[in-house]
Amino acid sequence: MRKRILSGILALTLAVGLLTGCGGSKTATWTVTCPWAPSGVAAMVSQKAASMSANYSDSVILVADAIKGDAATVNTWVADTKANDTELVFAGEGLFSITSILDPAKLQFTYDDFVFVENLYSSVFVMSADASLNINGIGDLETYLAGVDEISVAANGATSSEAFLAAALFGSMGYGEKLKITPYSSAAEAAQAVARGETNFAVSHQSQILETYQQGGVTIVCAFDAEDIADGEFAGVEGVGKYGYPYFRNRCFVLARSGTKAETVAELKKLYDDILADDEMASWLSDTMMLEVDTMSEQDVQDHIQNVQNIVNEYYDIVVN
Repeated sequence: MRKRILSGILALTLAVGLLTGCGGSKTATWTVTCPWAPSGVAAMVSQKAASMSANYSDSVILVADAIKGDAATVNTWVADTKANDTELVFAGEGLFSITSILDPAKLQFTYDDFVFVENLYSSVFVMSADASLNINGIGDLETYLAGVDEISVAANGATSSEAFLAAALFGSMGYGEKLKITPYSSAAEAAQAVARGETNFAVSHQSQILETYQQGGVTIVCAFDAEDIADGEFAGVEGVGKYGYPYFRNRCFVLARSGTKAETVAELKKLYDDILADDEMASWLSDTMMLEVDTMSEQDVQDHIQNVQNIVNEYYDIVVN
């Protein structure tokens, strides 16, 4: 009898062990760090993606973490992580294309310290104008610029993506010497400055200027993209690329530590791709955040970084003066 009891206990122990091996021990929790603006666009999208991760994977759970920081936060992340740690981090053109040129001493890492997983989203920036100026397109803008001595543009920081887009547009139009970039401490604050009459223009994410536009405080002049905006509240807004002016989209790369196993990276990429292909996610990105699903290859990433670096190098003197 005692032997049968012991055998039963042993069998139960082995069964529990097997179940744990098939389930619990194989489930890895990956922390996804957003190293800027805890309440910003990237942090919100990351949280949404993390909340859907359990729908598409039995082995990976994404947990979104947002920290107010910048290059220093990513420096610390690189210093504290190693290959195959269950840690992911965001970075984009702000670090790889702008800070790397303007203040390389801030970066204690290079792109080689990471391995690309997926691009979280794509954002088309727009330029808004004080409604009293009645500027509704590139043609109106050209007429306006010819008759003014100064062009004031609100941007999220003095050397941000938005600042360089403004410099690239006005510089390529021949009015770079008139441009005055007015930096604000957040993207949302910069987006509202033009409606308060503090600047003539602002460059921002579409979602950050939408309410002010709906209230009639601003007009939308153009989009920093190849073609006109096709859908949503700003459908029909002209893309500067049609006129040959430079542009880039804002993108947010999900990155693992360099040296992480290829099969692990492939699993993470598939998870993000599955989440981004979900109709719920795509609709939320489009309707709520005014963003686009924009999955990328490694070559796409390299091309994006190079394009922004080219723009930064060309219009450096306008922004940094």
